[in-house]
Amino acid sequence: MRVGIDGYPLAEPRTGVGHYTLELARALALISPADHFELVSPKPFDVAALQEIERANLPNLLTKTPRASSIRGHWWSIGLPLYIRRAGFDLFHGTNFDVPLWRQGRSVVTIHDLSALLHPEKHRSRLVRRARLRLPLVVRFADRIITPTESVKQEVCQRFKVKPEKVTAIHSAARGSFKPMPFAQSAELRKRLRIEDEFLLFVGTLEPRKNLLTLLKAFAQINTQTAHRPQLVIAGGEGWLMNDMFAFIKESGISERLRFTGYLSDEELRALYSSCKVFLYPSVYEGFGLPPLEAMACGAPVVAGRIPSLQEVLGSNARLVDPLDVNALARGIVELIEDEDQRQKLAAAGVEHARKFSWEKTARLTLEVYQQVSEARA
Repeated sequence: MRVGIDGYPLAEPRTGVGHYTLELARALALISPADHFELVSPKPFDVAALQEIERANLPNLLTKTPRASSIRGHWWSIGLPLYIRRAGFDLFHGTNFDVPLWRQGRSVVTIHDLSALLHPEKHRSRLVRRARLRLPLVVRFADRIITPTESVKQEVCQRFKVKPEKVTAIHSAARGSFKPMPFAQSAELRKRLRIEDEFLLFVGTLEPRKNLLTLLKAFAQINTQTAHRPQLVIAGGEGWLMNDMFAFIKESGISERLRFTGYLSDEELRALYSSCKVFLYPSVYEGFGLPPLEAMACGAPVVAGRIPSLQEVLGSNARLVDPLDVNALARGIVELIEDEDQRQKLAAAGVEHARKFSWEKTARLTLEVYQQVSEARA
């Protein structure tokens, strides 16, 4: 098969969808050398992503940036459909919620979550409008839909009245670079970032559904009502609609115990995952929840929100709490800080659990979807 893959998520420094796109494309090319895979983007690829693709040295995985810059503003409606026809793809995989709405070929779309539809108040209005207009069309036009969890599959089927057989839930995985690192090995990075030995960690884009305001309230409670004074390290790019969070930081007096690192490389994240006291992820909605799985792979004990997707992905290998209950979150954190034995048990269980997920498995299941689509339309 000749498969086109949406490379647009790789035009910027990678977050969740970008990591998914690159890891999936690389794993597909590795397990299926007879097939041809091409990442296509109207904008130049991020240098770091290109370097990783080149290092993989896979002759059946290419990157293409169509030259005509004038089509970028109409990429999905004009530019990409024309390029797909010219390239002769047997199938196009939209890895970021979107496929061309021309019926010139087979297509698969990955819908990572329905956050913009289910929690519109937590997103920019422009994104919500696009999701409301575009997603119903994408769901109808795509030959098959991939979701990262069974919980998102159920949401897609219910929201869009889609038959379950059209949707396949395929788990993602932590990247192979995430594995335990000796505590001393992270000392230089922690010194550079002014991170103390005792710290809690959150990783993710700063946006409302990550529930950082509740996390900060729980953290403030820990600092004022217990004897513990850990730092809270927040690693991730600044997102949107976070004025309430910053206002609380200013009025609560906890700013001296916070460290905002911004975007970090995988090796830097690995160092923090491996050396944090507890990893925190009290999200109120996720499609999959990659950061807590990455943290588990590095041996961090995890406290996360008790929501369907995280229950599915993390199972009993994390401490799950009501993400909107400040007291429950604070209590769960303190109990782990004070219980070395429980922290070690969760850490060991998490490492083993993370090994059950792999990009090779993700790619094999995705390739099966491609083959089913190809046979159905033959």
